[in-house]
Amino acid sequence: MTETQPDLIRLAGIRKSFGAVMALRGVDLTIRRGECIGLVGHNGAGKSTLMQVLAGTLKPDEGTITVSGHEPVRGYSVSEAQGWGVRCVFQELSLCPNLTVAENARIRHPSLKGPGWRRRAANLIISELDRIFPGHGIRPGDLVGDLTLGRRQMVEIASTFAVSSGHLDLIILDEPTSSLDQVVARQLLDHVRRATAGGCSVILISHILGEILSTADRMVVMKDGGVVEAKPASAYTRDSLVAAMGTIAHDTSHRAGDAHAPAPAAAGKAERSGPVVVEARPPRQRGDRKLVARKGEIIGLGGLAGHGQTSMLVLVHDAAGRSGRVATVTGKVAFVAGDRQTDGVFPLWSIGRNVTIRSLGAMRRFGLIDPRKEREMEQRWKDRMAIRTPDMDNGILTLSGGNQQKALFARALASDADIILMDDPMRGVDIGTKEEVYRTIKEEAARGRTFLWYTTEFEELEHCDHVYVFRTGTLVADLPRSELSEERVLQSSFEEDAA
Repeated sequence: MTETQPDLIRLAGIRKSFGAVMALRGVDLTIRRGECIGLVGHNGAGKSTLMQVLAGTLKPDEGTITVSGHEPVRGYSVSEAQGWGVRCVFQELSLCPNLTVAENARIRHPSLKGPGWRRRAANLIISELDRIFPGHGIRPGDLVGDLTLGRRQMVEIASTFAVSSGHLDLIILDEPTSSLDQVVARQLLDHVRRATAGGCSVILISHILGEILSTADRMVVMKDGGVVEAKPASAYTRDSLVAAMGTIAHDTSHRAGDAHAPAPAAAGKAERSGPVVVEARPPRQRGDRKLVARKGEIIGLGGLAGHGQTSMLVLVHDAAGRSGRVATVTGKVAFVAGDRQTDGVFPLWSIGRNVTIRSLGAMRRFGLIDPRKEREMEQRWKDRMAIRTPDMDNGILTLSGGNQQKALFARALASDADIILMDDPMRGVDIGTKEEVYRTIKEEAARGRTFLWYTTEFEELEHCDHVYVFRTGTLVADLPRSELSEERVLQSSFEEDAA
C-alpha cells in the first residue's frame, strides 16, 4: 500500500459527547483504499466511539463524513454505512446466543431469504470460516451460546468478512484477537494482509502492540478524544508507540519495559517453596501430573484457547476451602472473568457496586453496609486502577470495555481472597493499564497472594513463576520459569505429552 492510493473515507471535525463527558474532540481521519490502519490509545481515548460513528451506530454531534469523494453524507446510519461497504466487528460481540451459527449469519445477511436460506447461510459462514481460520472445528448447527468465547469471536469475524450482496470496502476490527490464541490470531492477521492486498481497507484496534505493528501500514494514535499522531507503522517501535500513547505507568520510578521483566521471585529459581494452597488435577488427566500452586506464586495456564484452562479455573473456584479427589484448595478465592459481559459485570448496577460486591463483609457496621466505607473503597480502587469515569455512581456500561475490565480487577483485588483466578482477563485493556496490573499482581504475590492466570498472550506468561500448558483438557507440560519459551509452549500445545 502506498500513499498514492485514493481516499476511501474522510472524517472531519467529528465531535461526540455523552453528558458532561467529551468522548471525541474534533477528530480528523482519512482512510485510504487498500491500507490497514492501526488505531491505538489508552482505554477511554475515544477509539471505539469513533468507530461507532464510522459504522453508523452513533450519530456525531458535529462533523462530516465523506465517502469515495462524494459530498459529505447526511443522515449517516448503519444502513448507509453498509451501503458504502463499511462493516464492523465490535469489541463486545453482537451474536444471538440462543441461535445457531447459520441463523446468526442469516441475521447479518438479510439477502439470504426464501426457500433454502438455511443451507445457503451455512455454506456462506462455513466457507468464510474455512478461508480465515482453517481447522476451526465450528459447525453451522452449533448453538452460539455453547461455543467458547474465542469461537464466538471467530464466527462474528467470519460473518462480517463474508459477502452475500453488495460490496466490502472497509472492515473495522475492534480488539479482534482479544479472545484468540496465538495460532488463530496469526490466521486472522494473515487474512487482514490478504484483504488489504485485494483492495479492502481495514482499521485494526488492538492493545497487543506487536501484532498491530507487524500488520498495519499506518498507525493512528488517539488520546483524550483526539488524534495526536498519524505516521507509517515503520516509523514506530514498541517503546516509541507507548510513548506516543502517553500510557506509561503513573509511577515514574518504573519504566514501561520494567513490567515485562520476569517476576523477581522466578529468576533462577530451581526449587519451589512455601505451603501448597492449590493442588488440582483435570478430570481427564492420565498419570500423576497435577497443577500445584504455592503461597505467593503466580501460576500461568498456557496452550491453545479452549483446551481446558477455563475449566481448571472453575474447578479450583468450586473447590475453594475444601479437599477433594480432583482438587484441594486452601483459602478464599476470587475470579476475574475474561468474558465480562457473560460472567463479569452486573450490567444494571453502578461502577461502584460492581467493584464492592465481593467485599460486603468488610463494609458492614452494625449489620448494615456503611455508605462511608463503601465510598472509600470505591474511590480507593478507582484511583488505584485508574478507572476513567467522573462518577462511580454511573452505570457500569457507561465505561469502555477496558475500563469495565479494570473494575473486575478492582473487585477481586479489593476482596479478602487469598487466591485470585484470572480467566484471560486482559481483553481490551490498554498497554499502560496492563503494566500497572502486572506490577500490582507482583506486589500482591510478594505479600502472599497466589494467582492462577490463564492467558492467550505469551508475553503475559513471562510474568509467571511456573507455567502449565494444556492440550485437550489435560496438562501436557510443566515448565518452570527458567525453561519457558514461546517455542516450548507452542510445541507442547500440539504434542500429546511434550514435557
